[in-house]
Amino acid sequence: MFELICLQNYTNTNIDLAKTYFKNAIIVINKFHYIRHAMWAVEAVRKRIQKELSVKLKKYFKKSKKLILKRSNLLDEDSKLALQVMFSYNSDLAIAHTLKEKLLKITETASSSKEAHVLLNEWIKLAQNSGLKEFERCANTYIRYFNEIVNSFDIPYTNACTEGFNNKIKVIKRNVFGFKNFDRFRNRILHCCN
Repeated sequence: MFELICLQNYTNTNIDLAKTYFKNAIIVINKFHYIRHAMWAVEAVRKRIQKELSVKLKKYFKKSKKLILKRSNLLDEDSKLALQVMFSYNSDLAIAHTLKEKLLKITETASSSKEAHVLLNEWIKLAQNSGLKEFERCANTYIRYFNEIVNSFDIPYTNACTEGFNNKIKVIKRNVFGFKNFDRFRNRILHCCN
């Protein structure tokens, strides 16, 4: 009998513990967590480029954060033009955006771990040869946890929605510097997450 272990906080220690105490377990890293690494890499590229620009362009790049992270097929024509303007300032941003889109396409189209194994290997090679140190770090993380990431393609579940709500609750708490009354905190969460 095989057990399934989905790791939310994946570290070598957690994986080693799972392998030691659950010998027949299939270890899976949730899609939300490894996709997040690619998003962080895109953000790091945007921030690096933004530092080299004039004050006016820095503000434009900062305001366009969501534009870069949003899926290309969900952008309207004006947004696509704005994205092309951003790419014209530095080709690294275009490369980062393309790598992100390719990874998201793999997560949508790969139907099994065998197919994902091939596609993800190709993506890792692209990321390593991109010349972007942010994506080279991301690729190294993917190599380190490759089997656990590939296993996620056999499991349709992802906890991205739960992670999003957790993040929203943390932001609410941080913005008000904590709540003294639990009922007010609960009501605020229900109101904001509705």
